[in-house]
Amino acid sequence: MENSGILVGDDGRTRCWWAGSDPLYVSYHDNEWGNPVHDDTRLFEKLCLEGFQAGLAWITILRKRDNFRAAFAGFDIPTVARFGTDDVQRLLGDAGIVRHRGKIESTISNAARALDVIDEFGSLSDYVWRQAPPPRPAPRTFDDLPSITEASTALSKDLKKRGWSFVGPTTVYAFMQAMGMVNDHLADCAFRSPK
Repeated sequence: MENSGILVGDDGRTRCWWAGSDPLYVSYHDNEWGNPVHDDTRLFEKLCLEGFQAGLAWITILRKRDNFRAAFAGFDIPTVARFGTDDVQRLLGDAGIVRHRGKIESTISNAARALDVIDEFGSLSDYVWRQAPPPRPAPRTFDDLPSITEASTALSKDLKKRGWSFVGPTTVYAFMQAMGMVNDHLADCAFRSPK
């Protein structure tokens, strides 16, 4: 399947090329990425982690995800929204996460914005999923995958209008892929299912 974007793992199963051979990445690809998520805490966590990932490889964030969860109170939205200056300093000193002041402060601010969204729409899930695009044909190769779409641009624009940060259209599209709002497993990937 040369140039298809598909690789065959040691277990003989076909996967999207980006899963590589790192067991953590393979598990993430097989068990999480692209599976529809409607839990507000997981959606908030992923939006935050995608913001932290900007400029880095996702595997870097994935390897630190448990540390992020511990540092940010499991991404419990009301708890993170109450974080203050002492928490920012604590997080800046935490070598287990990405210590970027802007991204840390963004996560705290975005938690408060998430509470506003929940007040308005009933849940973060109802808000983001109302902007999920209709299904499209399965991508055949990695060249068929966009980095941004009209839907990710629209959601990014609306989030920014609501005061969110680190939510550009590329970041939002990666979020949509990971949370199953779009199904971007390649057509020949064994883990593609009609979601």
